[in-house]
Parts: sequence; C-alpha cells; structure tokens
Amino acid sequence: MAKIKSVYQCESCGHQTPKWLGQCPSCAAWGSMNQTTVGGPPGRRERDSEGANLMRYGSIVTEETTRCSTKLGELDRVLGGGLVSGSLLLIGGDPGIGKSTLMLQVAGNLQALGRNVLYVSGEESLAQIKMRGERLGLDADDLMLLAETSYEHVENAIDKDRYDVVFIDSIQTIASSNIPSAAGSVTQVREVTTKLMNIAKSRNTSIFLVGHITKEGNIAGPKTLEHMVDGVFYFEGDKYHSLRLIRAQKNRFGPAQELGIFQMGSDGLREVPNPSKVLLEQRPEASAGSVVIPTVEGSRPLLVEIQVLLSNSTYASPRRVTMGIDSNRLALIMAVLEKKAGLQLQGLDVFVNVIGGIAISEPAIDLGLALAIFSSFRNLNLGGDIALFGELGLAGEVRSVSQAGLRMKECLNLGFKRVVCPLANAEEKLDGVTVHGVATLVDALEFVL
Repeated sequence: MAKIKSVYQCESCGHQTPKWLGQCPSCAAWGSMNQTTVGGPPGRRERDSEGANLMRYGSIVTEETTRCSTKLGELDRVLGGGLVSGSLLLIGGDPGIGKSTLMLQVAGNLQALGRNVLYVSGEESLAQIKMRGERLGLDADDLMLLAETSYEHVENAIDKDRYDVVFIDSIQTIASSNIPSAAGSVTQVREVTTKLMNIAKSRNTSIFLVGHITKEGNIAGPKTLEHMVDGVFYFEGDKYHSLRLIRAQKNRFGPAQELGIFQMGSDGLREVPNPSKVLLEQRPEASAGSVVIPTVEGSRPLLVEIQVLLSNSTYASPRRVTMGIDSNRLALIMAVLEKKAGLQLQGLDVFVNVIGGIAISEPAIDLGLALAIFSSFRNLNLGGDIALFGELGLAGEVRSVSQAGLRMKECLNLGFKRVVCPLANAEEKLDGVTVHGVATLVDALEFVL
C-alpha cells in the first residue's frame, strides 16, 4: 500500500517541497506553498505492450467534427463554429462577471434544442438557480439540476443517464473523498479534472468547467489544468460597464484569441451585432487626445477609442495610469516621442483609457496611442473621420501589421474617410477611404499637423 506523506505544494504550478518556502522555486510565486497530503511513490509496473494501439499515419481515417450550436452566435464564434461532442472546456472570469449566467443560458438553449443537459452547481442551491433562470426568462423545464460538491455523487448522477452536455460550476468546489486534501487544492482540482476528462472522452459528453480567477488574473489551480482541457476561455469585462467579452486563450477545435462580445442586461446576456458602433456611439465630436484605432481580435475587426489626458504633475514622480493597455508599452511610446519628436513629457501626469473596458495587447495600437499623446500635448483635435494603426519601433519607424484590409473595411463601414497606416500597408485600397501611408513617426506627426 502506498505510504501517505505530507508535503508543501505550490497552488500556481504544482511544485512540491518537503518543507514550507516563502517563494516557489519553480514559478517564483510568493505565498503559494500550501500543505497537502499525497500518496507515496508508485510501485514498479511490468511492461505491457500488448495493449499499445499503434497505427500508421497514412492508415488513419479522419472523421468530420460534428458541432452543435449554442444559439448564441458570439459564443459559437469563439468555440470555432459550435460545441464539439466530447470536448472538455474551461471558462474563467472574475467574480460577478457573469460566468454562471452565461452557462445557465447555454444550458437552457441546448436543452431547448433537444439535448440532454445536466447543470451541477457547487456554490448555489437549486432554488437560487431557479430564481436566476426565471429572471433570465429561461424556458427549460427538462433541464436537470444538481447541487452537489462531492465528485462521487456527481459521477453517479452522470451514470444514471446519458447526458450530451454537463456543466460544472465550479471545478474548485468539487472534491473527491478518495483524495486527502481540501476542495479547491491543487491535488483535488487536478485529479477531479482528470476524471472528468476521462468521462468526456469515453462517453462523448461535452463538459463545461467554470474556474475561479486569482488576483493576478489567472485561473486558480495548477497550470497543468489548462493543458489538460481542450479549450480555455476567459470571460472579461468591467463590472461597471455593460459589455462582456469572452476570449479564446486555447482552443483545440478552433482559432485561439477569437473574441465574442455580449451586453449584460436585466434579462441576461445579449449578443452585440455591431460592437464597433456600440463602442463609438458616445465619442465626443471634437476632443484633443481622442483617437480611433482599428484592432483585430482573432478574425474580428473592432474599432476602439483611446483617450489620453496629460496634466502637470504635483508629485516628484509623475503618474502613469493606464486602463486597457500595458503600462510598459506606454513607457516605450513616450520614450520614442521624447527622442524622435522632441516632446517634453517628463514632468507630466499621463492618463490613458480604452473606452468600454476592453483590454488591447496587439502592437497595432502604437501609432494611434502616440498620436493621441501628441494630440493631448498640443491640445490638437485630429478630426472625427480619421483612424490610425501601426506598430512603432524604437528607432521611430512605423512597421506594418497584419490584416490591414480587414481593418480598413471596418473603418469604411463605420463612416471613417481617412486612414493613417504604415507605408507597407498603404497598398490596400478601398473606395471611399483615403489611405495615407507613413514610414516614420515624424511623417505621421507632419501629416496630422
């Protein structure tokens, strides 16, 4: 029998040590070492090659992947065209962002399509789930509900009927009695997810797992959890804004970094058919420091407004406040503006905000952000019919970006007549849009002046 021993395990990466450490030696996380009990080293196994399923690559016959629509077009887009049978998907997001609301709406839609669906909640009672369903106007009388935190009871419920889709809300609340550790620990999350993965693959059942988010913005539990599942999706957004975004971080059945956009209302989540129009509908007519940048999230073009405000600092160290972009990217662009354009920004507070609570990480925003800073510095209105995109290098050059034609087409659809872009992307021409290519940051500044 395997000997039980006590070790300290990192909740971020799963690294184990015999004694407590303040910092994990594997992932360098502070305060992440928690005590847990594990079994001893497994005994030696005899080699058994009789069950090895060896096949030649050329003899394998592929089958067309069958997908089921969730009746939410934005979610189907992120999933790669619909829900694949036998997939194990992980949904993460901040508390209160709407993960349970989205999952209950999807469960009701799938049940209305004739699918056999089980919704397991380890955080809410059945009455609470019913109350939310009535608020959402859910019409799913045959949807099966289970309020349970024991994995063995959940497995027994799945064994009683052949379910097409199972929802687990959330994976951190489910614990197996065979594992001597608390619910939500690294060992519990990893082992329970492994068992659910076996159920999904052996029974061709699609399983949604809802995961908690740590203060760093990562899904709680071991990093191996994200490697085990077929898809990792982050549900993002600002609680004080109505827009909600679901982003594919990993997807074995579709493109990664795909984006779906919803709007939260009193009756639940609704799809946004034209998110660019929603993001720009309250844009001021003539305002310095405001620019529009066409970005691409996955295969979707999106026009976003970035606002910059410069003010004299009353502190010894001026503040750099960013909402929706990386502060390191802001520091890089400010350094290029000071070196190549001669702007004196050292004693100014800089505030940057992406309207709508959207976070943007692609480098195509560099040129627009640089001109927004220049516009606020000179108190210059760039105009309401101009859009800008391009990557900025440390030498002041403007580098080309991908999918320029898709960006310009979205600008035309929203009524923008002028586009400033890298010179290498200026070959993309569209009727109704004047394209001006720039090779350096100085060229772009001269054009707007």
